[in-house]
Amino acid sequence: MTELTILMPCLNEAETLAVCITKARGWLDDSGVDGEVLIADNGSTDGSQAIAAEHGARVVDVPARGYGAALQAGITAAHGTYVIMGDADDSYDFGSLDPFVAELRNGADIVMGNRFQGGIMPGAMPPLHRYLGNPVLSFIGRRFFGIKVGDFHCGLRGFRRDRVEGLGLRATGMEFASEMVVRASLAEFDIREVPTVLRPDGRSRAPHLRTWHDGWRHLRFLLLYSPRWLFLIPGLFLFVGGLVATLALTAGDVTVGSVTFSVNTLVYAAAATIIGFQAVTFALFTKIYAVAKGFLPHDTRLDEVAGRFRLERGLAAGALILLIGLAVGVVSLVRWRSEGFGELNTARQLRVVIPAALGLILGTSTVLASFFLSILGMDKTISMS
Repeated sequence: MTELTILMPCLNEAETLAVCITKARGWLDDSGVDGEVLIADNGSTDGSQAIAAEHGARVVDVPARGYGAALQAGITAAHGTYVIMGDADDSYDFGSLDPFVAELRNGADIVMGNRFQGGIMPGAMPPLHRYLGNPVLSFIGRRFFGIKVGDFHCGLRGFRRDRVEGLGLRATGMEFASEMVVRASLAEFDIREVPTVLRPDGRSRAPHLRTWHDGWRHLRFLLLYSPRWLFLIPGLFLFVGGLVATLALTAGDVTVGSVTFSVNTLVYAAAATIIGFQAVTFALFTKIYAVAKGFLPHDTRLDEVAGRFRLERGLAAGALILLIGLAVGVVSLVRWRSEGFGELNTARQLRVVIPAALGLILGTSTVLASFFLSILGMDKTISMS
């Protein structure tokens, strides 16, 4: 069986494709590795397919457009036990793949190139990407998922084909690079890094990468795969902070230094409490759904929450909060009656009405969330009964 496939996604790379294939085939000959060069062509109209065939590469046509779509098709068509993927723009040196193969043979599941360790030559990466985009997205990836990778989006990387195919990657765009690393980390793959040099690409045209569009797609993917950071942590911050502020302001104005917080702040505090509660419940809904559908791995902590949850407990908690809200509302009504249903002091009355409304909203939301959790729990993957 072929040991290695050198895979290059291609969309109109006639200017640089030949030199990339020549370097890759030369390295295979010099290193003695049993391998092939595979071009996943994404609909080139500049003769790239013919150039690839002339230089001894195998070509697979990929009708579905997109960087991720091309790579997925290439991985499926690869004959190698290992795959090393890299852009066909001559920005990576396909004649220096020894560190990648060495780590793969040594048991790594994925070997990432690190351009910040290997060196970024002048003009190889726009300053916005070098000093903002890549560092920020790499930091977010490490923070959200605990991945010890310094260069999240390096286009030169190697991996065991069977292991990556088993991840069921789905992204069709540039965010495929993030999906591979995140899904591999969640599956507890052995991910390693090797220094990689990035050179200015050899094309005269602009690159396919669109800075803000593709940057957003990477960020969106990282957020969607982390309900904890997208929903739970911001939600807990808003809920706890809003609830504490609501309770404090219900008793009266709060003065900090020269600033006095009154009923206007109370309205915003109650709103923050509601928004935070909704975000926390969304975190739970999303995590359960994602685990059930296989987007996220099995989570024992989720099982513990599921094991303790009972629909009746959720309904009882919601009913209790609802009753507290109703009771506070009754106090407001009694106070109004004592004034002959006439005009009341607005600020004084809001300190009762707002907590009452908050109790009604949170109680109702708890009841509804409990029913929805019970419905999600009907999935065989996670028993919530």
